[in-house]
Amino acid sequence: MKIKSHVLMSVFISFVVIALVGCGANNSKAGNESSAEKIKFASDASYAPMEYMDTDKIKGFDIDFIKAVMEEAGIDYDLTNTGWETMLQSVKQGTEYQAGLSSVSITDERKETYDYSIPYFESTNMIMVKEGSDIKNALNLKDKVVAIQGATTADDLMSGIMGVDNPNLKRFDSNAVALMELNGGGADAVVADIAIVREYMKNNPKQKLVGIVDTENFGAEYYGILYPKGSELKAKLDPAIKKVLENGKYAEIYKTWFGEEPNLDSLLNAK
Repeated sequence: MKIKSHVLMSVFISFVVIALVGCGANNSKAGNESSAEKIKFASDASYAPMEYMDTDKIKGFDIDFIKAVMEEAGIDYDLTNTGWETMLQSVKQGTEYQAGLSSVSITDERKETYDYSIPYFESTNMIMVKEGSDIKNALNLKDKVVAIQGATTADDLMSGIMGVDNPNLKRFDSNAVALMELNGGGADAVVADIAIVREYMKNNPKQKLVGIVDTENFGAEYYGILYPKGSELKAKLDPAIKKVLENGKYAEIYKTWFGEEPNLDSLLNAK
């Protein structure tokens, strides 16, 4: 009886040890799965062709670009349409969203609040008017009614030309609404990123609109991915962005959306 008890106890202890080891293995695996990195991007999907909503999906140049970058980096991600101001505020806090992707121009002022990736797109602002307008350059806008999206580089530029508190400088939550203001006769001009203006004119030929490039008053701008200050993502994603720029994938995406080759030399040498 004593021998049987000893045997039974040994079997019992062995069973418990095996069970505990099994539980430890399962917990370790679950921990690895839950700790897998996933980046949440916020975006303002109202910047066709850069990012826009197509029914319930976000599409655009930026969307194809970030897909290539994240595949190169080997990091999973989500992208959510939040609107412009929400994107700026949420990325600044860095809690719900860890990055912003929405044709965000790199500026010295924003660098005081955010970190950026290396530049991935060259742009400039463009003036859009109706045919027959006497507006020929940015300085002609000083005494006109101008529609812009607030908190953008167009806002900065036109505040400098017209005055930040000028009632004729109409600020809207999105470029889409600013464009509607021009079409409805509530503005003499719209100022927005060149890709957005060109896309709108291409899609609305019957509205007889004219785009004006003013390189003297509107200089080159570069887009970057937006991060909270001190984010570790810059060090993780910059090498992947550079690889996508250099391996031909970027040019492929660019030609798909814009029908021409990108100026990679200018982009790679941008600061």
